[in-house]
Amino acid sequence: MEQEIIPEGAYDPKIVRRLASYAVPHKSIIIFAFSAMLVSTVTELFVPVVLQRTIDFYILAGGPGAMQGVIRGCAIFLALLTGGMIFSFLETYLISLAGQRVMKDLRMALFRHILSRSLAFIGEHPAGRLVTRITSDVETINELFTSVITSLFKDLFIMGGVIITLFILDTRLALITAASLPPVLFCTLIFRVRAREAFRRVRHCVSQANSFFAEHISGIKIIQIFTREASAAAGYERININLMKSNLGEMYVFATFRPIIDFLGSLSLGLIIYFGALQNLSGALSLGTFAAFINLIRKFYQPVMDIAEKYTILQSALVGAERVFQMMDDGRCIPDTGTSLPEKPLRGEVRFLDVRFSYKKGEPVLRGVSFTAAPGETLALVGYTGAGKTTIASLLTRLWDADSGLITLDGKDIRSIRLADLRTAIQPIQQEVTLFSQTIRENITLGLEISEEELIRAAALAQAHDFITALPRGYQTMLQEGAVNLSSGQRQLISFARILAHNPPVLILDEATSNIDTETEKLVQKAMKTVLTGRTSIVIAHRLSTIRSANRILVLSEGKVIEEGSHEELLAKEGAYHTLYRLQMQ
Repeated sequence: MEQEIIPEGAYDPKIVRRLASYAVPHKSIIIFAFSAMLVSTVTELFVPVVLQRTIDFYILAGGPGAMQGVIRGCAIFLALLTGGMIFSFLETYLISLAGQRVMKDLRMALFRHILSRSLAFIGEHPAGRLVTRITSDVETINELFTSVITSLFKDLFIMGGVIITLFILDTRLALITAASLPPVLFCTLIFRVRAREAFRRVRHCVSQANSFFAEHISGIKIIQIFTREASAAAGYERININLMKSNLGEMYVFATFRPIIDFLGSLSLGLIIYFGALQNLSGALSLGTFAAFINLIRKFYQPVMDIAEKYTILQSALVGAERVFQMMDDGRCIPDTGTSLPEKPLRGEVRFLDVRFSYKKGEPVLRGVSFTAAPGETLALVGYTGAGKTTIASLLTRLWDADSGLITLDGKDIRSIRLADLRTAIQPIQQEVTLFSQTIRENITLGLEISEEELIRAAALAQAHDFITALPRGYQTMLQEGAVNLSSGQRQLISFARILAHNPPVLILDEATSNIDTETEKLVQKAMKTVLTGRTSIVIAHRLSTIRSANRILVLSEGKVIEEGSHEELLAKEGAYHTLYRLQMQ
């Protein structure tokens, strides 16, 4: 399994700006949320002031109006608590709403980005890693919006409000409180870098674990057949141990950080109590002000502790954002700068002119392939594994771009054709049919708007209508993951129905009958006659019996066309095709 690169160095400020750009469309909700936060913060800060005035002016002062003053103070106290509760709810709900919408936009942007990447990009990123990015990493960013941002701003507002209120009540005790801030900031700076690296290691190990799990679950049949359960478990255990160690490393960092902040907070509170008690005993500080001071100090250090806790989420979110944007910045894709095809019907002429291609530099797969498939012609490609047959199909649909040479459709360079138009005009039926966890109808149409009559006609021509209608819900039957509730032959017939429904002028059949039993193959052969009629067809097959009726057959070897002709002509040459045919017949 390919190792993933762990980002190094400090965070790029662009990450924060890019995250903020996703929040701009939802700024009105965020503004309302912050307004509610300011109101709830102000009500929270007024509570100690009401307490101080009630104690000093009514409880201690006494007098005929004392009881009414106490009742009035309690009423104000209750009103402040109620208002704070209501605005705290609005703040939490609105910021969560904005956060969820931001995450929806970010997930969609990442998903669309992945869909538009080249196969080189997909090949370098295992499915588990992609799943981690779009779920786990994006979810950590969601926590940043819903848990960190509002709490951070509210904590800062409370701390600033407390400091201002303290200076209004008593300057000397306020200075003592402010003196406790530098040690807190110093500790935060020391542990910031260590926490960042710890989170990077955790996210890297989580991605590795997800990739390993997804890969081995998808290949569980091979693992069981070859009795490799113990080996697979041992491999996962190694990754799991690394994940455990990285999590423990993260916990070590914050297990050190939080007690230090807690100690500094308690030390500051103790100093305030000591000096406040001295001033109260000397008559320089009223009891109400002293009580308000203790209440405000608790409110001051509670945000400090909260910031320390939110720092964990902040670091995790920034690592997640860093990894998501690192993937989104990967620009490997097939350029789509072409123009639309004309509305007139395509003839379907396909031409390869000295096409050369390699998946890896220095390891050529195609070495100057040239051929022409005339409109309506069935052209077969045969050869041993690795000869380049499937590569030709991939280049024709621009899943990859040729290194050199020219590929044309009706005389037009396929690179000058818009990708959507090209892939609508040229469609493959592949060896491994991909069906989604949707209804059979949805798997045939793939979003194409067609009538029920057109759908049934396509399925009937593909010899699929009978078995589909025999299912409990017919065309509305839901397929399980991997379409395991259908046989391989039935899956192949659905792929034929899909092609007939979309009606492309050029068709590629890539090993389309290699996984089908003999009885189903008869149905497929019957369907193929309908499918191939009037289309330019490039048929790739190992089973030479399926392409005997092809107009022409190209024999490939080591990325070159070494023989060309009809079935009878190639047999008469007694060359490579004759050898392949004789081996299969034996």
